[in-house]
Amino acid sequence: MPAPHDPASQDCFDHRRLAGIGAEFARQLAENGHDLILTARRLDRLDALAQELRQKSGIRVDTIAADLARPEDVESLLTALHGRPIDLFVQNAGYGQPGRFHGADMASHRQFIEVMMTSPLALIHGLLPGMRARGSGRIINIASLAGFMPGSDGHTLYGACKSFWIKVSESMSLENRSKGVRVLALCPGFTYSEFHDANGSRPLVSKMPRWLWMTSEAVVREGLDAIEADRIVHVCGWRNRLIKAFVTTLPDRLARAFSARQSKRFRMAHD
Repeated sequence: MPAPHDPASQDCFDHRRLAGIGAEFARQLAENGHDLILTARRLDRLDALAQELRQKSGIRVDTIAADLARPEDVESLLTALHGRPIDLFVQNAGYGQPGRFHGADMASHRQFIEVMMTSPLALIHGLLPGMRARGSGRIINIASLAGFMPGSDGHTLYGACKSFWIKVSESMSLENRSKGVRVLALCPGFTYSEFHDANGSRPLVSKMPRWLWMTSEAVVREGLDAIEADRIVHVCGWRNRLIKAFVTTLPDRLARAFSARQSKRFRMAHD
């Protein structure tokens, strides 16, 4: 049941710090009357968002703290979700690891792969059987325009990870659509959120032209429309679709040269 109104929690809620794509999915789904289960590492921030959604929309919102870098947390999360029908799963795990591959220890790279790929895959693997059995379900994997780009100088694993989610979503869609389960790879470009603050790249990306940026509201709106339209891959925003078309039609050598030049503008590549 929704929790009672607590003015104190509203006073400490900072909309700017919960302005990412995941929080915006929660807000738009709540506005449409969907009950929600929210999960992230920090329970205090989840509870603040949950309180806001309960007060505004009168829906049920449950919060579960889980660190996707810890496989045992993923198993605990699946246990907590057992027996609860999940109609829509939004896979929004994401952070960036600045610098070049040799500049970070392998433990950091393993953690990145665990959070960005292995743990979300385990969650989907655990939820898919129920969706297939019910003959209905939606999975939205947050990929990126970066998944279509050539490799960059810096942030070595990020684009590769996002390309992975595009291909995995295509296969999952083909494998499950006959059972009523739709799978979408949603590919935003530069989006106003706290993502770039977390990895320290805000000073660099702030130099990018304003026309490249989208709001999280617009990204989520397009994503929800795309999954209902049964799209498998959707690039957000007509400007990003033009960029994707331009880069993917270039000869490989020119595309890599373009990526190398652009990397200096928005990738942190420390020696």
